[in-house]
Amino acid sequence: MSKLELPVLDQGVCCSPLVREPLGEESAADLARMFKALSDPVRLRLLSLIASHEGGEACVCDLTGPFDVSQPTISHHLKVLREAGLVGSERRGTWVYYWVLPPALAKLSALLQAPATAAGATG
Repeated sequence: MSKLELPVLDQGVCCSPLVREPLGEESAADLARMFKALSDPVRLRLLSLIASHEGGEACVCDLTGPFDVSQPTISHHLKVLREAGLVGSERRGTWVYYWVLPPALAKLSALLQAPATAAGATG
């Protein structure tokens, strides 16, 4: 995959912002798993590295250099991101390639989106 085109998603389909309606139990558990995965600085940086990598995907061999942790630790963090539904992966020969799953980011973004009327409000 040399170029990965990310689809534009209708964020209204995904989920309602917190300020419009309360989350259901299943949605809250799903979203909490994603936010928990992103609460670690290494995982947040890994997600950023993958998303910003040329072509929209990165080989695990490209992800170990920027960190002062072992390769097995990087693999663990990538597994957590994958299990949280934030990245996809595929083995190609001896290497595994990762890419960000746009629907997951859209879901997180839509949840935290503040309505325009509340943007300037102080309280």
